[in-house]
Amino acid sequence: MIQTSILQKISFFLILLLQLISQHIVLAQNPKPTEHVILISIDGFRTNFYLEEKWPAPNLQSMAKEGARSLGVTGVFPSVTYPSHTTIITGYPPAKHGIYYNAPFEPEGQTGKWYWENELIQVPTLWHAVRNDGMTSASFLWPVSVNAPIDYNLPEFWSLEGHGRIEPMREEETPKGLLAEMETNVLGKLNEKTFNGDYLNREDRIGDMAGYVLETYKPNLITLHLIATDHFQHSEGRDGLMVHKSVAATDRAIGKIMEAAERAGIMDKTTFIVTGDHGFVNIHSALSPNIWLVDAGLMENKDNRGNWKAAFHTSGASAFLHIRDKNDTQTVARVKKILDELPNSIKKLFRVVDRDELDKVGADPNAILALAPIRGISFSSSTKGEVLKPAKGGTHGYFPDFDEIETGFIAWGAGIRENVEVQEMGLVDVASVVKYLLNLSIELPESTLYPGIKK
Repeated sequence: MIQTSILQKISFFLILLLQLISQHIVLAQNPKPTEHVILISIDGFRTNFYLEEKWPAPNLQSMAKEGARSLGVTGVFPSVTYPSHTTIITGYPPAKHGIYYNAPFEPEGQTGKWYWENELIQVPTLWHAVRNDGMTSASFLWPVSVNAPIDYNLPEFWSLEGHGRIEPMREEETPKGLLAEMETNVLGKLNEKTFNGDYLNREDRIGDMAGYVLETYKPNLITLHLIATDHFQHSEGRDGLMVHKSVAATDRAIGKIMEAAERAGIMDKTTFIVTGDHGFVNIHSALSPNIWLVDAGLMENKDNRGNWKAAFHTSGASAFLHIRDKNDTQTVARVKKILDELPNSIKKLFRVVDRDELDKVGADPNAILALAPIRGISFSSSTKGEVLKPAKGGTHGYFPDFDEIETGFIAWGAGIRENVEVQEMGLVDVASVVKYLLNLSIELPESTLYPGIKK
């Protein structure tokens, strides 16, 4: 009996040893190149900011030189914030992930709501993958992140009832009390003056938020959205004074997160990915296609579009045609005839993107067609006045087929090879880099990992 008991114990320990060896082999075959990924989106991020020394961005420029950098990232259509950010976090184009514009097309008139809720995304996200694989995540002001499976989350959200920006975000935070904790420990009390997109202090505070949570809770994935470069390129164009200052503020915010990783003693197992949603184009004129539809009796000059049959939904610089009755081929033919009969002086300002091309680029499957303007022209939602009006500043939303509308990409840190130049890549490809770095079990059939960036 004693010998049997000893043999059973030996057998048990042998089985346990074999299991441990097997687990070690699996881990050795599929290691995580890093423990922490900081995925930073700079709204309106251009490759100029890290490829040209005239821009005040020492952190970005040193990361680009030392790590992997892209000469241009092809975005989605329309090249606007919410569809683009959802492509970054899913690896799919808008037609697949379901976030077609910043604001959904609302048949009874635009209420002002945007695509805020994470459940509107129709495919799994990197946040889902991190949670499913037993890791933790944090996020700060990332679009379409309300109710997302994120452990420490302050989503981008605002009230339509005029309640400002701070309290609506506080109401949607996870866990409850996160913002108050950060206010006490690092931020100071937030209000409409100390956290306002019109001022560069907003970038500082987002950097402080991400740095605090990284140092305190050490999540495996942090996603954050910095907006100042977008805000000031809209008002001043690509090369305005405040654009230069906003690049400096953004770079400083990133530096705060880098310092937090050093203080936490995790810099050697942390990777930074910096990308964006779109580039920017200077504009001088705006075109209002809904005026053509009003003049043709296909919609009314009313907030709810009145008794409408067709309407153009503008998103950034471009416009997408929606039909009230999808079987109304007669109205579709009328709109196409209107476009075809425009004078050449107007027709040369844009091109019609047909349904086949929209399918190829992965745009809204509900749109009949789209109008993509030439550089310098932007489409407007206006339904009255002159069809062609003056405009100024800069914008985006263009069809993503030229350099100025491309965004950027930098990967630096653990798991990333040094001094790699990626000439071309797509926004859908960013997700595969995160998957590689954290060894996530998520399928990304439309996202390409370029093995040349792997260490």
